[in-house]
Formats: sequence, structure tokens, C-alpha cells
Amino acid sequence: MSDRTLSIRGANDGDLPALIALYADDDIGMSREATRVDAAYQSASDAIQSDPNHLLVVGAYGDEIVATLLLSFLPGLSRHGAWRAQIEAMRVACELRGQGVGQALLDWAITEARNRGCALVQLKSDRRRPDAHRFYERAGFTPSHLGYKLSLETS
Repeated sequence: MSDRTLSIRGANDGDLPALIALYADDDIGMSREATRVDAAYQSASDAIQSDPNHLLVVGAYGDEIVATLLLSFLPGLSRHGAWRAQIEAMRVACELRGQGVGQALLDWAITEARNRGCALVQLKSDRRRPDAHRFYERAGFTPSHLGYKLSLETS
């Protein structure tokens, strides 16, 4: 695929099955994602699409979706009222990892953050993803904070 050009575009409802497949494309994701588009995924997609502070994008080779991320723009009072860009759910098809797809998507997100006047770009990565951690650190991100989560889902 090295001779093909990666296109990055906004996601649409027709992309949802491919996005769900990307989210479930590893041991961590397969344990928490559904196998098909349902009302919960559709509702989340509708909310994202209707809010200009959220950009759900896909990376594609032609019609084949091979990557995705959600880029959110967050206002804040700290850092003298700085805006932040938050990258969530960045995924690259497992067979394409290490081939520049993730870097192209990350570069796109950083450029968008700069264009929106953000003071920083932040992201979280599951502790069980050491390859992703190395990727982000090579891209210039630093593991500067310890994150915490509280699940509100019922078992």
C-alpha cells in the first residue's frame, strides 16, 4: 500500500461498521466493543457530528477505511484560558501499523489543533498498549500525567 495516498476525511454514518471493526481490532477492544452498529453507536455518532468541537475522521486508501480518530476541542481556564485538543480512539488497522498511517493521522490532528488556536494536544492511552506509547513518545508526546477513570457502566 506504500504507493497509495492516504486520504483523511470526516466520518459519516456509512463508515460506522468500519469504525467499530477498528475499535475491536485488538485484544483490549474486542472485549468491550459490539459487533454491529446499534442505537448506542448511532446516538454517539449523531452527537459528535452535530457538535463543531468534535471531529471524527477516517484515514482511507480509496474506499477502504484503515484508521480513525476523534479530535475534540476543549476550552479551559487554566493556562490563561487555553484551548486544548484531545485525541481519542485513535486506531490503525493492525496490518498497517508501523507503515506511517498513524503518523499521517496524528500529523493531521496536530495541524488541526494549531489551526484552531489550541495551546496543546493531549491524549490518553491504555497502559496495556506499550507499542502505542512508544509511537506517541517518538511523535514528541510526553507521559506527563497520571490518568484516572471511574466506570459508570453497570455490570
